[in-house]
Amino acid sequence: MDAVAPIVKELLDLALPEGGWGYTPGQRAHLEPTCLALLALHGRPEAAEVVARGRSARENYRQADGSYRLAGGREEFVWGTSLALVTLIDEGADDARIKKSASFLLGVRGKPGQEDADTDRCFDIDVKLVGWPWAEGTFSWVEPTAWACIALSMAGQGEHPRVRQGLDLLRDRAFDRGGANYGNKIVLSTETEPIPGPSAVLLWAMQGRIQEPRIASAIDYVIHHARHTLDLEHLAQAKIALALHNLHDLGWLDERIIESVAAQAKQTWANRMTARLALAAIALDNGRPFRLTPAVQPPLPEATPTKHTPSLGERIKGGMKRFVVRGLDGLRQPPGRSVVHVAAAPDYDADLISIVKEQYASLRDLVPLAGKRVVLKPNLVEYHRDKVINTDPRVINAVIELCKAEGAREIIVAEGPGHWRNVRFLVEESGLGEVLDRQGVKFVDLNHDEPVKMLNLGGLTGLSHLFIAKTVATNESAEVLISMPKLKTHHWAGATLSLKNLFGTLPGVCYGWPKNELHWRGIAQSIVDIALTNTPHLAIIDGIVGMQGDGPLNGTARPVGALVMSNDLVAADATGCRLMGLHPERIIHVAVAATKRLGRLGPDGVEYRGVPVAQLASEFEKPPRFEKITMPA
Repeated sequence: MDAVAPIVKELLDLALPEGGWGYTPGQRAHLEPTCLALLALHGRPEAAEVVARGRSARENYRQADGSYRLAGGREEFVWGTSLALVTLIDEGADDARIKKSASFLLGVRGKPGQEDADTDRCFDIDVKLVGWPWAEGTFSWVEPTAWACIALSMAGQGEHPRVRQGLDLLRDRAFDRGGANYGNKIVLSTETEPIPGPSAVLLWAMQGRIQEPRIASAIDYVIHHARHTLDLEHLAQAKIALALHNLHDLGWLDERIIESVAAQAKQTWANRMTARLALAAIALDNGRPFRLTPAVQPPLPEATPTKHTPSLGERIKGGMKRFVVRGLDGLRQPPGRSVVHVAAAPDYDADLISIVKEQYASLRDLVPLAGKRVVLKPNLVEYHRDKVINTDPRVINAVIELCKAEGAREIIVAEGPGHWRNVRFLVEESGLGEVLDRQGVKFVDLNHDEPVKMLNLGGLTGLSHLFIAKTVATNESAEVLISMPKLKTHHWAGATLSLKNLFGTLPGVCYGWPKNELHWRGIAQSIVDIALTNTPHLAIIDGIVGMQGDGPLNGTARPVGALVMSNDLVAADATGCRLMGLHPERIIHVAVAATKRLGRLGPDGVEYRGVPVAQLASEFEKPPRFEKITMPA
């Protein structure tokens, strides 16, 4: 039996009538799933018509300069050009089109980092190396650099200086102990963790270099992870990597991939993902489309990326929009009433459902749930169950029960982590998948959700618009949006609560992984811009056990025994700060959000209910560099 046949059938079912594939059913065509599906279906007679329509859909995104940019998406997001180039080569497109896209890709450069002692201490990478970014004008990262090296090598440019430097960057980003993440091995003197996805894609680009110590270690890491997971995406990526390095006896991986495809079909909480299925088909074909050959072509010129020069009409329109934003800024008023309810919850085995119901009684008239489409946005960052990184699934379960009891029309849980592309893996590993299965609630991956272009109502980052995931856009889909963060200190922001949690509402398909562009534009500025542009209706902070010190990932657990609920995100975060012994006026984004009249810092103008904050507050260990990243005392 052809093991790929069931996957091919599902890919054909997922194809859009007009051509191409979305990330999930019902979504418009996107470049990445379309290209991966085209590679998976190559040479399949039963797919000939669907493939032809898919190629036409892909060409809708081709620009005159040879780049591929998604219409209605973020124009600067050009990394998909690499994938499109691979498909052009795979299907034997004419040489001129291939050279045009390859020349464009050679001209795309990641923004070089700044060399100084602080950078060396913080990151431990060679910032002089230039690879490829997710979006033009931003930094180089492992995955887009690996894809560019693969595509250009397939185009005969493997010896081009840009490709050689890209491979040097991949070596530099790989851990000695094995694997890689999206780019940083050390952050603030603390070693980060490798991630299976970018580790495997890095290996795809480093074919024929198994003798190099870091490449051999990366292979060991990928094998070890593959033996301990049933996640389809990770298994497929691992099989492709090992096959491309000509390792044998991989039948066990094929068996696990087939088992995972069957298990994924039974999941009730997750949508089918085209890219995962396509990668599985390519893996069962031993990674054929990504296998490099030693053919070398004469070096192509590096095309100079064209910068868009706004027309007079566009400049006038932009000026009018800035005028409108300034006007709205002056008219904005905080919530008519700001209510904060602090409840004591000694541990996660307490009756959390009764607790959140009691809290909500103080807020029902301000944020009604009955008959509404409610979207819960937890904080889901890493996969360690033994660390207090994520919003606890038991708190999410309690809030789902609250929504059901209040008569919500629909309940969705949604998240778009900045560190991990494969959020489905995080949902499973964190224990949230068990809750969703039991409750019959859908999960939406915001990183691959449809982006909605919205006027930036904050104007602090210099970005005229923000792209918000459609599922959480309050003017599109979410009638009630609830931010559900974990109570944590944060080594860049001071504290991460309901406002910082909104980074996960911006899709990775517009900002990449990690969403580093938002960091270098200013963390506080980005947080406030997002919150003003798409403001949640309710905040529920999981402070039963918080994280102190080097949060949001490497701190230590600190029991607090508190749940905070508020219709005012500024007041909620100010309360969370006080529970950690921090002055909210010192946390820049909280203070700026208050001056922008997003909400109230309190205590003046805030109605406090439940347990007094002082009764549960404790002095948290502060994050590194706290005095540098906060307002003066």
